[in-house]
Amino acid sequence: MLRVHFKPPGASGGINKKLLRQKMAQASFQSLGHAGAAIRLTARRSIRVSKRYALPGSPPHTRHGQLRRAIVYAREGNDRVLIGPGFAHVGPSAMAHEFGGRFRGHRYPKRPLMGRAMRKTLIAPLWRDSIR
Repeated sequence: MLRVHFKPPGASGGINKKLLRQKMAQASFQSLGHAGAAIRLTARRSIRVSKRYALPGSPPHTRHGQLRRAIVYAREGNDRVLIGPGFAHVGPSAMAHEFGGRFRGHRYPKRPLMGRAMRKTLIAPLWRDSIR
């Protein structure tokens, strides 16, 4: 018979909860940044440069690449990341494409981009082995 005894490090022999929380927050912050970058890359790659309109239900096309360059991401604190077309670059036209609606007197069918990119990107592996 083999008997193994393990005593975790620490003054009281328990787990250092403060250090564990700090490591979890650090890993989450880094993983959120990686997830934001991965989703942004997927969204950028799904936009095609073409003078023709995209079919309804598929990602929008861009004529000069402006929409592709406008997709940005930013972390908000330690628990949120925002990803999408920057309003300063493309204005409300991206919203008309994403959700459907009117823009400059024209009716735009729904051409989802960001929701599709998030579903397509597997972000769970980005958190695996992130706490060290």
